Amino acid sequence: MDFKIYTDFSKLRGKTEEWNTLLSESVTNSPFLRFEFLLPWWETLGGGEWSTGQLHLVTADQDGQLVGIAPLFLTHNRDGQPALMLLGSIEISDYLDLVVRPKDLDAFVEGLLDALAADDSAAWSVLDLYNLLQESVTICALKKAAEKRNWVFSQQRLQPAPYIPLPGDFEAYLAGIDKKQRHEIRRKMRRAKAHEKPVRWYIVKDGDTLEAEIEAFLDLMSKDPQKAVFLTDVMRSHLKTSVRAAFEAGWLQLAFLEVDGVKAAASLNLDYDNRILAYNSGFDPEYLDLSVGWVLLGYILQWANEQGRSEFDFMRGDEQYKYRFGAIDRFVTRVSISR
Repeated sequence: MDFKIYTDFSKLRGKTEEWNTLLSESVTNSPFLRFEFLLPWWETLGGGEWSTGQLHLVTADQDGQLVGIAPLFLTHNRDGQPALMLLGSIEISDYLDLVVRPKDLDAFVEGLLDALAADDSAAWSVLDLYNLLQESVTICALKKAAEKRNWVFSQQRLQPAPYIPLPGDFEAYLAGIDKKQRHEIRRKMRRAKAHEKPVRWYIVKDGDTLEAEIEAFLDLMSKDPQKAVFLTDVMRSHLKTSVRAAFEAGWLQLAFLEVDGVKAAASLNLDYDNRILAYNSGFDPEYLDLSVGWVLLGYILQWANEQGRSEFDFMRGDEQYKYRFGAIDRFVTRVSISR
């Protein structure tokens, strides 16, 4: 493998299609690793999450073909150490990993660590990788390669990332969850349908209205005081860019629930790799009595089953409502390698 280190993201624009094709066959096919997501992430350093950073993105070619990507940048991590971290770290990218096919993983990891050790341009002390799924085969490959070099490997469980396996039938899904919660979901959806004012939900399909729909979503999201603090000007700008990119690439699911024509709840999801990944949401507290957030989620789960999606992924966070809808846990982890 021929390794190359990039310090300028613009020099990779010609590899966009090749990058995304490789990702689709990679050990972890995450939308947060797509070129069109990571480029704007880098341009704003995660919507302002990081104050400084130096791109240190490593690629590997074999026989003229791209076979591996380690999308890294150099910064000081949360422990104050000079660290190489994955682009997308930490808060707004739920699942991260190296981009490499399973058959090339071991060779790529070996070559990657050699390339990083031989490069003097980045004075790093730790390779600090957040948000790898606990079952990622990358973890084992990194551990083996680190121990071979007598580097210190450590792994830390971070957060649960609950998900719902979908059977392909909404009634079968409901039959598989707790009886009390099944009753609550049905009751709330029936009550919304019978409401004196018309209640409807829809998924945004029209590119001409996308900008207005994004603004409406951010307005609903900001009605939560904690989310309002999160939505700084730079973060709002970053999210807008990311949502547009997802729409253009065909994997955005932005859904709204309206009551008498007024947007009462919204869900920003990613319809990716036959899964629905729930990224963020918002609702108007004035419609709390209608449980608009639950009702919209119920409709989306019904749609996802009907469309044959394999799972609904709530991603990181252990909020109780996720488990009431029948979610089961898997976890994201942090892997650190010190030399």
